Amino acid sequence: MASLSGASPAVLGGNLKVNGSSRLNVSGRVAMAQRSGLVVRAQQSEAAPETTRRSVIGLVAAGLAGGSFVQAVLADAIPIKVGPPPPPSGGLPGTENSDQARDFSLALKERFYLQALPPTEAAARAKESAKDIINVKPLIDKKAWPYVMNDLRSKASYLRFDLNTIIASKPKDEKKSLKELTGKLFDTIDNLDYAAKKKNPSQAEKYYAETVSALNDVLAKLG
Repeated sequence: MASLSGASPAVLGGNLKVNGSSRLNVSGRVAMAQRSGLVVRAQQSEAAPETTRRSVIGLVAAGLAGGSFVQAVLADAIPIKVGPPPPPSGGLPGTENSDQARDFSLALKERFYLQALPPTEAAARAKESAKDIINVKPLIDKKAWPYVMNDLRSKASYLRFDLNTIIASKPKDEKKSLKELTGKLFDTIDNLDYAAKKKNPSQAEKYYAETVSALNDVLAKLG
């Protein structure tokens, strides 16, 4: 017991010494770490203004370079002349009646959707429509039936509209014969359209020839 009691202070003292030294060492390391942290923070705080200055200088340089670039582009740019605003609807050629209401209760061929022209100008446009109808022959030869039908229907609508304008302006004794020729013409055009719909080359050739003959008879009356 005595030895134990005598040894315990030494052991305890040794432990205390060891613990004391370790605590000193730990506290010393913490102090050094804190000092090193202060040094790092100090270095960072000293380097931060430098970085900030560099960033600001870089932004200013970029702004100056961008400004000079924009000035160079503007100097080489070609000025664009902006004209006056367009005239109101209905003031352009061919759109005088663009704001008129359409009577949708009428049949399609009787609705007004083309610009009405004086008889002389209507006759000139009718001749152009007749040429376009005659020019469907290459499409018939190629058997391009949808294109044949589209061209026939589009140009026939123009032709019908202009021929009605011309007939209305003719004297009474001339209207009857011109109406008969016009009726025969559109019968042959309808037959040609039906042949194209059925994709029948022989019928298309037959009614194309009849259409050309009927067109020549009508155009002869127009002068």
